[in-house]
Amino acid sequence: MHQSLLDLYYGFSVALQPEHLMWSVIGVLIGNLIGVLPGMGALTTISMLLPLTYVIAPVPAILMLAGIFYGSQYGGAIGAILLNLPSHPPHAVTCLDGYPMTLQGRGGAALGVTMMASFFAASFGILVMIFLSPVLVQVAFKFGPTEICSIMLLGLLAGATMSRGSPLKGIAMTLFGILCGVVGTDVTTGDFRYTMNMMELSDGVELGALCMGLYGIADFLMNINHVGEKPPMARVRMRDMRPTREELKRSFMPMLRGTAIGTLFGAMPGTGPTITTFIAYAFERKISKTPERFGKGAIEGVASPEAASHSKTQVDFIPTMSLGIPGDAVMALLLGALIIKGIQPGPQLITDHPDIFWGLIASFWIGNVLLVLFNVPMIGVWVKMLQVPYRLLYPAAIFFICIGVYSTKNSLFDVAEVAAFGIAGAVLLALEFPVSPIVLGFVLGPMLEENFRRSLLISHGSLAVFVQRPISACFIALSMLLILFQVFAWLRNVSIIPALRKKPALLVDG
Repeated sequence: MHQSLLDLYYGFSVALQPEHLMWSVIGVLIGNLIGVLPGMGALTTISMLLPLTYVIAPVPAILMLAGIFYGSQYGGAIGAILLNLPSHPPHAVTCLDGYPMTLQGRGGAALGVTMMASFFAASFGILVMIFLSPVLVQVAFKFGPTEICSIMLLGLLAGATMSRGSPLKGIAMTLFGILCGVVGTDVTTGDFRYTMNMMELSDGVELGALCMGLYGIADFLMNINHVGEKPPMARVRMRDMRPTREELKRSFMPMLRGTAIGTLFGAMPGTGPTITTFIAYAFERKISKTPERFGKGAIEGVASPEAASHSKTQVDFIPTMSLGIPGDAVMALLLGALIIKGIQPGPQLITDHPDIFWGLIASFWIGNVLLVLFNVPMIGVWVKMLQVPYRLLYPAAIFFICIGVYSTKNSLFDVAEVAAFGIAGAVLLALEFPVSPIVLGFVLGPMLEENFRRSLLISHGSLAVFVQRPISACFIALSMLLILFQVFAWLRNVSIIPALRKKPALLVDG
């Protein structure tokens, strides 16, 4: 514990450096703004700003991107509560009770409870990161290429099968992402792979182009004809954001339970914040003595899912930074940013780059304090931002995407890449294919291949090494259990088990 506090002190010395603090504040402000605007999520924004990381040092670059991520979580609740506009999927459940509270004149109180729940849950998530880090450092030295390969295989399977929609579609998209990731020059042999005689692809597909296309252009193409009547603008003053003593009492325990659920799911790869918030809401309604209040303005239905979302957001960084396994697509983008800066994510990150790890943890606390300070006086500004029409928002975003991707290499080929991935992403979304596993496969695929090759070199070509080493064998076993679980779920819901259940009834009828 003493060492953890010393490391945290070192982290604050890194995060409070003027340049680092400036980029952290910029990230938090951009994230908060993007969180308020419908249709502009953290994925799209980080994709647009990814080229900026080429010219920024590693520490401020990661602090800025992380600030965008958790800043957007704060902003998303504002539109959900005041206007019934879930800017991002995790906040859809917040609308269920947040907007009815607004109609009852208690929208400000719902925002106040949201900010308290968010800050408490984020702080708890940060504490979990701090006190788990010494354990992670000890475990890190036991991870070789075999263990890293096995845990990445588990991460790919989890991300593919636990995404929304069919697991088979998720696996197909993961394989497509891996295929995109191996385009370029083979690091071992120097041969070109899947470049189709295009020299521009010799360095591989650009991560920024892939993400901007899949999450920026594709989203705009899907919403190009988006029209919708917005509810009347709610007026909220600073004094309206103070909840009553009864509201605080009713929201305290749901806040604790939501934080626990978010922390639990934060360590699980592939479980996004949307799943976490809906589980927290369903659990709160299940144990409530008055479940009929939910959906009609119950403060518990706001506090629990918002706490779950923020605690998961913070704890998500544990498997991402320490094991190299992103919990969702945003975490995959952050991994990609680390790789762009020449930093290898994984168990050695804490010891090899303590400035990034501990500076990031310290910046979480600084950023969350800033979010509370910014949101209270600027609530009126954020509400006004919700009135920005799509016909202005989308063209401006596309313009900045094109400028951003062109500026990385001054190449129009990269702009064409963005357009190609944008069209492909729109087609996949229209066919209800999840696109998040593509980014997961793109980022982890090359690292999986590299560690797989190293493992085979060490074992002289024997695949048995993956089950002979205990840690690797555990991850392989978990991967097999995950596959069996998905097969069982498919059999149960589609064909075999329902048929077996009906057979006895048929025999009785006969």
